Amino acid sequence: MMSLNEASLPGLADRLPVPSYNRSAVKTGIVHFGVGGFHRSHEAMFINRLLNRGGSRDWGICGVGVLPSDAKMRDALQGQDGLYTLVLRASDGTETAEIIGSITEYLFAPEDPRAVIAKLADPATRIVSLTVTEGGYSINDTTGQFEPHAVDVLQDLQTDAVPCSVFGLITAALIRRREEGTPPFTVLSCDNIRGNGDTARKALVSFARFKDPELADWISENVTFPNSMVDRITPATTNADHESVSSNYGLMDAWPVVAEPFEQWVLEDSFANGRPPLEEVGVQMVDNVEPYELMKLRLLNASHQVMSYLGYLAGYRYVHEVCSDPQFTEFIRGYLEEEATPTLHPVPGIDLDAYRTELLHRFSNPAIRDTLARQMVDASERIPKFLLPVIRKQLELGGPIDRAVLVIAAWSQFLEGTDEQGAPVEITDRRLGELQAAARANQVFPGSFLSLTDIFADLGQNERFTTAFRQASEALKNSGARMAVQNLTDLSVPARRTS
Repeated sequence: MMSLNEASLPGLADRLPVPSYNRSAVKTGIVHFGVGGFHRSHEAMFINRLLNRGGSRDWGICGVGVLPSDAKMRDALQGQDGLYTLVLRASDGTETAEIIGSITEYLFAPEDPRAVIAKLADPATRIVSLTVTEGGYSINDTTGQFEPHAVDVLQDLQTDAVPCSVFGLITAALIRRREEGTPPFTVLSCDNIRGNGDTARKALVSFARFKDPELADWISENVTFPNSMVDRITPATTNADHESVSSNYGLMDAWPVVAEPFEQWVLEDSFANGRPPLEEVGVQMVDNVEPYELMKLRLLNASHQVMSYLGYLAGYRYVHEVCSDPQFTEFIRGYLEEEATPTLHPVPGIDLDAYRTELLHRFSNPAIRDTLARQMVDASERIPKFLLPVIRKQLELGGPIDRAVLVIAAWSQFLEGTDEQGAPVEITDRRLGELQAAARANQVFPGSFLSLTDIFADLGQNERFTTAFRQASEALKNSGARMAVQNLTDLSVPARRTS
């Protein structure tokens, strides 16, 4: 059994692909906040692919952790010289694997924030990329304004604070670059939110304005924030994944990554200080990412919400289990075709029928073993960004909303803390206490769950929506999730077949 590190690469080359480039010659050009599974299966993989082509060595990645929990990733990557195994598993059971080497440094901000600021301020750093989750930008979904509430952000807004948050560290580095005459970098969000670049701009400029209005104006005028659409299903690494890498490749990897073969990255070509030639390795560079972004958020990401709460209440725990049930598959298909797709703009070069079919195929991949629990983390951030915009648009159009509303009702019931078999459910949400109080109140006063204005805004005043929600809640209470899904499916399938 071989340990994964730089010295072991020659001995691993006959087992699986390893970096073909001299990693010691790679310079850091990208600093990335939020080194998790998705970053390592997506952006870091694309950069590794680019480096393997033999081009510029100026685009290595320095990962940065800002949370105490990131110490585990620090230890894993530093112990392996930044290397890790990426395993791609297809639905037919086949898999491929390779060693990724594009992360050449890792810094842990709680340990040494000044080292992070120095790296960000280094002229060689030309892109700062982010996967900090939907809730990491402190943007109120209802008002669209920057409303800091995280402890680290509030701390960084204090006078003379030593930065510890993502935007505190980035702002400190931009202050230094401005003072030293160093060109600014590009801030590249890779999070699953609409207008992720615009959101990053709003967050960073607003944060900086609290510190120095002139700096905020300089950032707004000089730093670019391209929007992007990113896609690759990447579940959390399990003990079984560790054991599989060991047995299949004779390799000890502290933190391998498992993902589906599908990959997509659509990126606006707006960079302040140069960029790698990503179009050479499969990234689609465009002038406007919005059509692709809406397609992904309202079809793929919203579908995760559509299947998860109803599926979990019915007793399922994995995505492929839900998507192996014909009733649920038809329910999801109905949402995709009748509720989500009519809210989209035309998407250049994309056949939406084929895209929807491919989504269902991807969801059905049993080799990925993606959990419903992963898809439900911080639902109070995800549902307003993925599902509620579909409901709003269909209310405006006078179109169907029944499936999406049933999902909202299922979320409320899920928050009560047990599935329909009485088994306790594990809920991860930063607003859990408030949500569960609202769900309990909804049992006594049907419809009151919609009074969470930070989530639903004025939807709670919409008579059609509130009536549909009360009816959906009653259907779940009386007949259960699977029967509620079946009843809606039975009503809609004949209509779709004859249309």
